[in-house]
Amino acid sequence: MLKKIFPLLIISFVILGCYSRDLNLKIRFTQTEGLRADDRIIFEKNQIGKVDTISYSEKGDYIADVKIDKGFKKAVTEYSRFFIINDPSVKGRKAIKMVKVAAGGVPLEKGAMIEGSTRFALLLGQMEEDFGKAMSELSRKINKLSDEIKQIPESEEIKNLEHYLNQLKEKMKKSGKEFREKIQKELLPWIQKEIENLKERLRKFGREKELEPLEVKMEELRKI
Repeated sequence: MLKKIFPLLIISFVILGCYSRDLNLKIRFTQTEGLRADDRIIFEKNQIGKVDTISYSEKGDYIADVKIDKGFKKAVTEYSRFFIINDPSVKGRKAIKMVKVAAGGVPLEKGAMIEGSTRFALLLGQMEEDFGKAMSELSRKINKLSDEIKQIPESEEIKNLEHYLNQLKEKMKKSGKEFREKIQKELLPWIQKEIENLKERLRKFGREKELEPLEVKMEELRKI
């Protein structure tokens, strides 16, 4: 009898061990922004994991190998987004913040590769979604994004804006006339204002020409 029970116990322990393991993921970032091993991963007000290692990839970006604590595995889904922030609790350290852009979703599997985001890109994406909602909500997000931008280094801000404008161009090409007009009338003027603010900051250092590619892209968006 014991000979039959013992193998079953071993199998049960193996299954339980696999089930209870932490969730290992890989997050791709264009910049590390000072992120390093042992920095925290935060969801809402909880620490849900930590960064194990950071490596440089063949594509010229960075891969953060992270570990999500087993108790929060179900919270990490296809609707999870990750971006780097200053750790609110540990001075001088960075952290990865996770947010959910929608409820539910399929849980991520062990070893999944995720494209890291930025707070900048997330907020702009939310603004697009809010075009069909009240303008007061859109205005609130614009003000919030303006505050966020002031904390971003100029070189990173230019890169983020250029990447976003490329994405916006593709979306506008695939969208209907009403959406395109709404973007051109409501979002582009605000982006232009932010570009002008950035240009004023760069002018002090003689770097305003760095924004010329953004001006070209803005003109292309106005003509779609």
